Amino acid sequence: MSAETPVCQLLSRQDADYRGWWWVAPPRDAWLEAGEGVAVSADFAVRAAWRARGRPACSPFAEALPETPAGAVLFWPKSHALGEWWLLWLCATLPAGTPLQLVGENQGGIKRVLKVLAALGLGCRKLDSARRCTLFATRLAPVDLPPEAAWTVFEADPGGGRLTLASHPGVFGHNKLDDGTRLLLETLPEALPAGEGAMRGNAGDVLDLGCGDGILAAWLARRGHAVTAVDVSAFAVEATRRTLAVNGLAGEALESDVYSALGGRRFSAIVSNPPFHQERAIDYGPAARLIAEAPEHLERGGQLILVANAFLPYAERLESAFGGFEILADDRRFRVYRAVKKRG
Repeated sequence: MSAETPVCQLLSRQDADYRGWWWVAPPRDAWLEAGEGVAVSADFAVRAAWRARGRPACSPFAEALPETPAGAVLFWPKSHALGEWWLLWLCATLPAGTPLQLVGENQGGIKRVLKVLAALGLGCRKLDSARRCTLFATRLAPVDLPPEAAWTVFEADPGGGRLTLASHPGVFGHNKLDDGTRLLLETLPEALPAGEGAMRGNAGDVLDLGCGDGILAAWLARRGHAVTAVDVSAFAVEATRRTLAVNGLAGEALESDVYSALGGRRFSAIVSNPPFHQERAIDYGPAARLIAEAPEHLERGGQLILVANAFLPYAERLESAFGGFEILADDRRFRVYRAVKKRG
């Protein structure tokens, strides 16, 4: 089977035996998923794809990791700080001397790896380059900086009281309050009155879909709503759990590829600032599924409230899924949409 992505095309031409290796933060690629080794990924959808093929995959937050590998390949992510976290995690998790290869696209910053490795006291050599990608090799060694050092907290006041937010590289809104989320939070008090769900005693009252650092989940929980928060990223789910905990708030946070982990659960409201990027490419897939499948996960009269960049083509999708919608706010950069389930 031929490799599909440039980084995997580069790897596929290596004279290397990757049996028993870990593929760390891998992209979706049929060559990888049909090959050897174990996927270690914070992306729930990637792990599900591997498992669907009968291949082993785990999260870096798993209580029990697979057996120590013969080596590891780290796919350098778009977020340089996230790549550094993966390096620290590998150094803390695997034995000293474990072979490590690092691969990435040149325009994605892979060549900066040389400085990162040097700062950690790790040697490095270039193995190959092609398809505008580069492959480096090193060996792991103990470093003084623990992976936990990548976690930060910051304060935000979105209205209704200051919140402390846990943040991790690669999580949306890292160390700042996104302007679209701010507009959504300014709109929600009127659209979603405080405590409405909590007074009904509905444990799954409001769903925060694509929870990121947990600001929406925490804001909703503080206003008396019973909150379930989901995200495809294990980093986001962990950030949301930490955000709820540090603010003394209750809520459930789950890894989920859109609605995949929720079964037939229904909610009185779904709120979201959905993603539309996958690395550097625009990808409407998750947002399209969020809208199309929302009626199946709403009670009758339940509402979907989402914020999106004004240029994104969500109006037709909302019309198709709900038969109508309204715009609650529009500051020319972002729009807040609401659609209500009228039947079923």
